[in-house]
Amino acid sequence: MRQIKLTEETKKDILTTLLKRSPSQYPEYEKTVSEILNNVRNNGDKAVFEYTEKFDGYKYDENTIRVTEKEINEAYNNYDKELIAIMEKAFNNIKEYHEKQKQNSWISTKEDGTLLGVKVSAIEKAGVYVPGGKAAYPSSTLMCVIPALVAGVERIVMVTPANKEGKVADCTLVAAKICGVNEIYKVGGAQAIAALAYGTETIPKVDKIVGPGNIFVALAKKAVFGHVSIDSVAGPSEILVIADDTANPRYVAADLLSQAEHDQLASAILLTTSKELADKVSAEVDIFLKELSRTEIIEKSLENYGYIILCDSIDDAIDAANEIASEHLEILTKNPYETMTKIKNAGAIFLGEYSSEPLGDYFAGPNHVLPTNGTAKFFSPLSVDAFIKKTSIISYSKDALKEIHTDIERFALSEGLSAHANSIKVRFE
Repeated sequence: MRQIKLTEETKKDILTTLLKRSPSQYPEYEKTVSEILNNVRNNGDKAVFEYTEKFDGYKYDENTIRVTEKEINEAYNNYDKELIAIMEKAFNNIKEYHEKQKQNSWISTKEDGTLLGVKVSAIEKAGVYVPGGKAAYPSSTLMCVIPALVAGVERIVMVTPANKEGKVADCTLVAAKICGVNEIYKVGGAQAIAALAYGTETIPKVDKIVGPGNIFVALAKKAVFGHVSIDSVAGPSEILVIADDTANPRYVAADLLSQAEHDQLASAILLTTSKELADKVSAEVDIFLKELSRTEIIEKSLENYGYIILCDSIDDAIDAANEIASEHLEILTKNPYETMTKIKNAGAIFLGEYSSEPLGDYFAGPNHVLPTNGTAKFFSPLSVDAFIKKTSIISYSKDALKEIHTDIERFALSEGLSAHANSIKVRFE
């Protein structure tokens, strides 16, 4: 891996390079996505079936596009029982973690007859996009569905592409069954997002769409935002490791490569104060590249977005990490908990040498749908909050309003809104 010295100039160059991976940087695809969205919006099922045949190579109609209960059960019955048991353990861990995020409605009252509060309620329909093109991700099914279940969403609609034989990956169907989801449609890409956003004769319109996908999915989600809610516009995966001379170089190298294998746009960065560690990590990377299965993808990822950055101090490394605001941040320092207190921006933080990033991807409990491309500065991981909405509650007695009615009237008139003022005034004429 390339090694560079951390300076203001190199930090700026890296940030510029990483931001080029954002879905917003691919305007050449936006026209295609817009055409797909408009076609599905205007022609419903007909457009969805045509795009599915064109892109996925299988011809559907309104009777075959939905996964049947028989298909789900066959996938479950034929699947590796040990893997099912592992998924069920992961389900329980993820559910237990997200149940701690639940919020309750509340009411506050005063003796003068004032009542204020918040009513917390779940959205009615959620759409979950599960990738299924180059690879299947049952973990994404668990991570997207479970927060919706915990929030109390009544109807969860899943969309995922099938293969050319019209079959959805068994692992995805098994994960869906474990979550109790049985409304699954065999459609992917921008057309799937359009179907969820606008509704078709077969696929229902939802209130919110969540889940990762390729550039077409990301741009489609961005385009329909406002018509429906979305979780985020996700970019390629990324990992950043802060390490000092106490870190195990083999562990660091393995963790960097765990994200580099996702795709050629993935980013893997090490910030370290130790030149010795940097050299050893680079050597371990070379060793692993001879052993791992997705070497071509990893090499391209590291060539474009892989860095070992030498820092004068841990504080300099922390400042750089806060600027990069990585999706995944591992801290492998002498006192990782102390280092963590200075981190302001990260999607998920992994502390210590036995908390490698895949622990969060599959099993620990926190959600793996995380902000990317620096958006951890203002976005959070997918959570139960994403599937609830809050409604304000306001109730005043006559005596309570009487005390303040002239204040409200004057405030309204200062904005030139006499009807606002009059709405209060008429009650005390």
